[in-house]
Amino acid sequence: MTSDPRFRAPVLLISALALHLTLFSVLRIAGAAPDIMLLVAVAGGLVGGPVRGAVLGFVAGISIDVFLRTPMGLSALVFTLVGYGVGVVSTGVLTPSWYLPVVTASVASAAGVILYAFVGAMLGEPMVSRRLVTIVGVVAVGNAVLAVPVIRAVTWAIGGDGGPIADVRGRRARAEWR
Repeated sequence: MTSDPRFRAPVLLISALALHLTLFSVLRIAGAAPDIMLLVAVAGGLVGGPVRGAVLGFVAGISIDVFLRTPMGLSALVFTLVGYGVGVVSTGVLTPSWYLPVVTASVASAAGVILYAFVGAMLGEPMVSRRLVTIVGVVAVGNAVLAVPVIRAVTWAIGGDGGPIADVRGRRARAEWR
């Protein structure tokens, strides 16, 4: 039962949501904090591909939307698009290297925050301001720092071959044996 992704994925999402709402709501840098739920969507795309990334992004987004004062579904829409986009890029374009998951998490998180602000602005929310640059920077750096443990947690939750981190480690190990 504990090896079933239908059990593990909700455990991951509830744990990430609890961390997001408790620890990271207090630990702020320049008024902004890393976005763990967005990082879960990014990691879902990296580990599981576009479909799993989109599904994990939607569920992560809708679960955080319940606690935000923005239009319901805004996070779900953005996180779905980010998870899908990362999944497409990671399966078709990116070649594994030791730093690529961290860089991908950082760039995708920055893109997700910008997309969130612009979609919110289209819906009438005042989200685009000078502070957006600070928020993008803090989220990008914070999510890059947290990328490796979150990718490992998502790999545990949704299964797969160990994701990009295991692939890089496997290539390095094979190269050492030659």
